[in-house]
Amino acid sequence: MPAPKVDIYTQWGCPFCTRAKALLDAKGVTYTEIDVTMDTAKRAEMAVRKPGARTVPQIFAGDIALGGCDDIHALDAQGRLDAVLGL
Repeated sequence: MPAPKVDIYTQWGCPFCTRAKALLDAKGVTYTEIDVTMDTAKRAEMAVRKPGARTVPQIFAGDIALGGCDDIHALDAQGRLDAVLGL
């Protein structure tokens, strides 16, 4: 099965976004970064993809909302992140 497309919604100057991207980079994951700093349409898109999401980062693997920085680090600590990312 091919790896899902990974999207990460970020905001300029966000340390949690930087930390989440560092984990994805360390795993060799190709992802699309969507900067919502000044883009209300993209922020609204993020909220549609994960209802109630107001904070960044928000990470998606295909249609699956993985949550934020702490969430993907927790998945990694549980040994479940690689499977979700198709690694």
